[in-house]
Amino acid sequence: MSGSATRALSRSLLDLCRMRKLTVATAESCTGGLVAAALTEIPGSSDVVDRGFITYSNEAKHAMLGVATATLETFGAVSKETAVAMAFGALENADVDLAVAITGIAGPGGATPGKSVGLVHLAVAARDGRIAHHECRFGAVGRANVREQSVIEALKMLMEMARGPKPPVKRPRAAAHRPHPRVSRTPRRSAGKRRRTSRPSTPRASDS
Repeated sequence: MSGSATRALSRSLLDLCRMRKLTVATAESCTGGLVAAALTEIPGSSDVVDRGFITYSNEAKHAMLGVATATLETFGAVSKETAVAMAFGALENADVDLAVAITGIAGPGGATPGKSVGLVHLAVAARDGRIAHHECRFGAVGRANVREQSVIEALKMLMEMARGPKPPVKRPRAAAHRPHPRVSRTPRRSAGKRRRTSRPSTPRASDS
């Protein structure tokens, strides 16, 4: 996706948040503030964007966003648990309606067993308690590409969250089992009793 497309996505997100009176904060690690930059590039974004946290180190994640040290030590900086904690931390510290968090390995170094270059965890948290998480594996496509694709994914996730909770899916009601209607049978007319006609007895031959 080109830069112009990213700007269009940012503009659409800002318009939606403005219409719904939503404010946004970002918490970024591997993208280093690129999501906030994409949003604030659009004139008039200050009525939606509140602030951005750039928490590149574990110490910054803990000090600025309140990510527990135990979470970082147990799951690592690049994990679902850390991304979710970052999103909730930004939500609370900025007092906004929506917050997005990004943590990943942009490369070319930084890979560890089970966590390759291009792995990015993103989370979006809403004030009403909704949370969304995406794990993206962009691969070794280059540092700039990983960061750019992460920004696009973050904007899309914010857009989805800004639209509000989805109405519950109504399951089709199972048709009630109705017994087949009984067909009333017309009673058969009883056949009239046939009269037995007495046959004339045949005279028996006399013995001679």
